Amino acid sequence: MSTTPAREAGRSQAPGPGVLAVTGSTGALGSRVAALLADAGRPQRLVVRSPERAPKLPGATVAVADYGDAAAAEAALSGVDTLFMVSAAESVDRVTHHLTFIDAAIAAGVRHLVYTSFLGAAPDSTFTLGRHHYATEQHIHASGISHTILRDNLYLDFLPHLAVDGVIRGPAGEGRVAAVARDDVADVAVAVLGAPGRHAGQAYALTGPFAITMEEAAATMTAVLNRPYSYEEETVEEAYASRAHYGAPAWQVDGWVSTYTAIAHGDLAGVTDDVERIAGHPPIDFAEVLRRAARV
Repeated sequence: MSTTPAREAGRSQAPGPGVLAVTGSTGALGSRVAALLADAGRPQRLVVRSPERAPKLPGATVAVADYGDAAAAEAALSGVDTLFMVSAAESVDRVTHHLTFIDAAIAAGVRHLVYTSFLGAAPDSTFTLGRHHYATEQHIHASGISHTILRDNLYLDFLPHLAVDGVIRGPAGEGRVAAVARDDVADVAVAVLGAPGRHAGQAYALTGPFAITMEEAAATMTAVLNRPYSYEEETVEEAYASRAHYGAPAWQVDGWVSTYTAIAHGDLAGVTDDVERIAGHPPIDFAEVLRRAARV
């Protein structure tokens, strides 16, 4: 576990959850958090861009706002005590949108912010998109708002999407990644949202139970999904070349390739016990993630 000191700058820490708001409820992580809160009978406000896509959950109301629209965000968050903020979709304006939304939350009177960041977020993260999270974290610290940071490793749920025609290709070498299940991150988030004051100023590193190589990931997919998968090593130059046909902007291709180089460098290999300590149960492994997905 790693911690960062809370900088309150005159703002009191939230003693309890109060009025809860959840962003990202139309996405893979936020929808899990919202559903768990609803199952527990917790009222919540779902802040979404497209109200027609918001899940229909008992005890949930819907407010409309985009991260980049300060006025709409402030209105949507009025009266909210605790906010679960899922990081925005990857874009060239991602950090600007994050900062706008955080400032709007503070202006609206939000007392505690729970933000989903990335493991090892730093100004020079090998995984280039981790730098977005570092900039966002720095703004949160400087703002003085009571906060909790969830620094997620790569998602185990994401690993199957790395395979194209059954082959994972990239410059990951023999590096390992302690990827974490979205289900476990959601469980941690719900635990934090239930007692935000207890977790104020904390930054939790959320990982799976052990670290795996891409070759091991392919082997697990083969065994569980009963069809062949493999890992094919690329050089960095080959990785850029093999992705050129997508026509994606340079910053996005950098993110794709650096996903693998971060694994190769060992940046994502560390295993923590933060999921078990906060959620109250051990994290699940890749095979269980695959089995759960197959049952949906």
